[in-house]
Amino acid sequence: MSVLIAFLSLAVERALGYPDWLFNAIGHPVTWIGRLISFLDRRLNRATDSDELRRRRGVQALLVILLVPGLIGLALHVLLWLMFPTGLVVAAILGSTLLSQKSLAEHVEDVADALETGGLTLGRIAVSRIVGRDPEKLDKAGVARAAIESLAENFSDGIVAPAFWTGIGGLGGGAAYKAANTADSMIGHRTPKHEAFGRAAARFDDLINLPASRLTGLLIVLAAFLVPGADPRAAWQVMRRDARKHRSPNAGWPEAAMAGALGLSLAGPRSYGGEVVEDAYMGEGGRREAESTDIRQALKLYRVADWLLLGLFAILSAIVIYLTILISGQGASTL
Repeated sequence: MSVLIAFLSLAVERALGYPDWLFNAIGHPVTWIGRLISFLDRRLNRATDSDELRRRRGVQALLVILLVPGLIGLALHVLLWLMFPTGLVVAAILGSTLLSQKSLAEHVEDVADALETGGLTLGRIAVSRIVGRDPEKLDKAGVARAAIESLAENFSDGIVAPAFWTGIGGLGGGAAYKAANTADSMIGHRTPKHEAFGRAAARFDDLINLPASRLTGLLIVLAAFLVPGADPRAAWQVMRRDARKHRSPNAGWPEAAMAGALGLSLAGPRSYGGEVVEDAYMGEGGRREAESTDIRQALKLYRVADWLLLGLFAILSAIVIYLTILISGQGASTL
């Protein structure tokens, strides 16, 4: 019934999010995982070691990062399933902490609000909370594009992927995915400190995000059929044409679909820590002068796509329940 837990987790998080009072009281699972990653980084990633040794220790660190949250999640999953149906409710609440539907929309909407009320200065401050690029290098259009790109990519990484892996592996699968994704964000960088040590984390994250990134792109294309002003045909065409041009094997799918749906040109060269990263444009030929209205249109697409995701898991849950009842009924009839 893992798929049912994923469905209920999506519903709970979409409605309630993660309360600020709870975060202030106990933190968040991602912060707990982050402490484990930081501890392993300090203990195993030594600048005096060879790259080969650091790569091996990076693999060891990744195994620990996956196993600790994954086994805890698995144990909780089994325990709560034995407490059915009350345990199912608790499992859904725990699963919802692995998702970020509500907070993602709020943070991206904050960027649109900031651009409209405070101009470029406040827009840069707001977008710096959700992207790692240098905000001082961004003009208004750059701020808007960065927010839209973050929305598309994080829809995949922060919502579709954890829901997918929860549906496959229950709380253990969802927790292990979240741990791997957090490890990639913390140590999966091509920097002198982490290029060797974080290599395993970065490559593993690329691997486990393959199915979700493609699904996210398709959800955005389907959402474009339902959002007035969006272009579903361009979303499909641009996704197929440009997704593989992105430096990430996964981020290009939702970003290209979003670019096509909005008629924008996203990605391209970006500045991180004073260094310009050359990247292909998603939606070459589209508008580069994005505005706050484009952010709001992207949010409409995101919300509809998120409803489609919820509907997909509802259908899958209904199928699983039906098959479970059917199989158990056949088993009883043979006794």
